[in-house]
Amino acid sequence: RLAGVSQSMIAKVEAGKTQPSYLKTKAIFDTLERMQREKEPRARDLLTSTVYSVQEDEPVSRAVAIMNEMGFSQLPVLNEKHIVGSIAERVIMDRIVAGTSPRQLSIMPVGRIMTEAFPQIDEKTPLSLISALLQYHSAVLVMKRGQLSGIITKADLLKVFSD
Repeated sequence: RLAGVSQSMIAKVEAGKTQPSYLKTKAIFDTLERMQREKEPRARDLLTSTVYSVQEDEPVSRAVAIMNEMGFSQLPVLNEKHIVGSIAERVIMDRIVAGTSPRQLSIMPVGRIMTEAFPQIDEKTPLSLISALLQYHSAVLVMKRGQLSGIITKADLLKVFSD
């Protein structure tokens, strides 16, 4: 009924007595796909609502302290309440390997070494899109009415399988 196809037509297709037109087949598949998406978890179901971040003018040592204390490997970088970038252990380690002294790096403002901001998604974003984004980014930020409401990392995504 949702696909605009009668039950008798479905029964005939299942019995192999008829082959539906392309439009009927597409309507059936589109309806099944839509029903599957409606059952899929959304960003609001997966997010961690407490988002630890660092201001772009704070020293790298502050970002490292937060990451160590909380057990994170990356943080969003803000300019007041605006998301402007991200900082990750990898970026800090790359700087040290490139020859920046740890002492010099520790007092450097985060804004000087930050990388691109994490992608931002709406809280209604389905799991399938979130998992695709997390293949290329270490985290996504969840927004509600233009305000940061949470973060989803790869670790959060893995929790879906343990529930």
